[in-house]
Amino acid sequence: MMPNTEMLTNVQTGEMPNYEREIIRIIRGNDTPPVMKDKLMAYHENSIAAALSDMSVSERQRLYRILDVDDLSDVIEYAEESAVSGYLEEMDIKKKVAVLTKMDADKAVLLLEQLEKKERETLIELLGDDVKKDIALISSFDEDQIGSKMTTNFIALHADLSIKQAMKELIRQAADHDNIATLYVVDDNNIFRGAIVLKDLIVAREGSPLEDLIITSYPFVYAKEEIDDCIERIKDYSEDSIPELDEENKLLGIITAQDIIKVVDDEMGEDYAKLAGLSAEEDLAEPLKESVKKRLPWLVILLGLGLVVSSVVGLFEAVMAQITIAVFFQSLILDMSGNVGTQSLAVTIRVLMDENLTGKQKARLVFKEGRIGLTNGLLLGSLSVVFIGFYIHFSQHATWQFSFGISVCIGLALVLALVISSLIGTVVPIFFKKIKIDPAVASGPLITTLNDLVAVITYYGLVWFLLIEVMHIA
Repeated sequence: MMPNTEMLTNVQTGEMPNYEREIIRIIRGNDTPPVMKDKLMAYHENSIAAALSDMSVSERQRLYRILDVDDLSDVIEYAEESAVSGYLEEMDIKKKVAVLTKMDADKAVLLLEQLEKKERETLIELLGDDVKKDIALISSFDEDQIGSKMTTNFIALHADLSIKQAMKELIRQAADHDNIATLYVVDDNNIFRGAIVLKDLIVAREGSPLEDLIITSYPFVYAKEEIDDCIERIKDYSEDSIPELDEENKLLGIITAQDIIKVVDDEMGEDYAKLAGLSAEEDLAEPLKESVKKRLPWLVILLGLGLVVSSVVGLFEAVMAQITIAVFFQSLILDMSGNVGTQSLAVTIRVLMDENLTGKQKARLVFKEGRIGLTNGLLLGSLSVVFIGFYIHFSQHATWQFSFGISVCIGLALVLALVISSLIGTVVPIFFKKIKIDPAVASGPLITTLNDLVAVITYYGLVWFLLIEVMHIA
């Protein structure tokens, strides 16, 4: 990319550059197309893509005409997924086909999925045979399978080549594939044999056997593996790409580090949504009907569980009638119980991502969370006994016996509620994982409601037993 005068000025003055505004100014200028293109090439494709949303349709169409198809396809790949189909609609059919042809097959598949069926079929029919083959391959995998995230943009070398032949083959394939940092080695049947680091091939002596450069222990995944099952394994390696194989160990494609990051981000977003009781992630542009559809199912279930909690509270109506002040501290027990349960849940969900976790390790996790809940409960409970006792005595002008009777109930309730909530927050997701239900889907809202139930029974049960039945305070 060429240096840009305005960009250099921003660096010299220490100001934060606004690349999008600079790009739009270039598009709106009166320079000839070659000059305009040279100026635009000083910016990263991601910055140009970010500026698209602030351009008018005519300005974007001007950009489409100025940039080469290679550069334009790179820009489109960086654009927001939800807006890409709209940008494609602004191009003529010839430009659409050219852009799709130059894009990585996995990106092209995502783009085509956003188009109307008729237009999608028309565009696919106009694509070259090789591109159609790659798109059909990636589209054959379910969206939950890692194969749906792979690209065919990689370089494969045959194991029986010499160093000189391998270099020539690299140069030949590099014209069409730009993922060249790692080269993948296959045999005559396309069976994956290993990988070669580009640097090692470059510095190798011509007479050296290619076999000596092959890393035979290079990590790989099978394209039909579920993303949830293999993403942790992929993250353990800091490679720029990981090969994907079919069931016969033939090399199909690769998943790049950029796509791995996106997959991890998507998985975290889905888990976050599920922990919030959503069936899937939402975005700002999503219609009201779709958002309601995602939120309503869990809310209906939680409404039923909430009625159970309310019914349990109703069982202690006599306790609340005799010791009204006890109601004031109900929210304290409920909030603390919910907070501790959520903490344990977050830790457990993270730990359960390790598919190799043994039963003994799970038992240790439960025991550890129980001990943490007990320790926190004893500390918070002790503080509550002292401070709440004094608070009730001086603010309500109650007797010391009554004041500390209430505070002792609160302290004991905190200890029990925090221990039980910690155990619930750990055991429930482990149980769901055991019965093949995604723990992130079922755990969050359910644990919150269960903890409310535990806190209510624990607190009012202690108030009834200690204050009314034992101390006869009413």
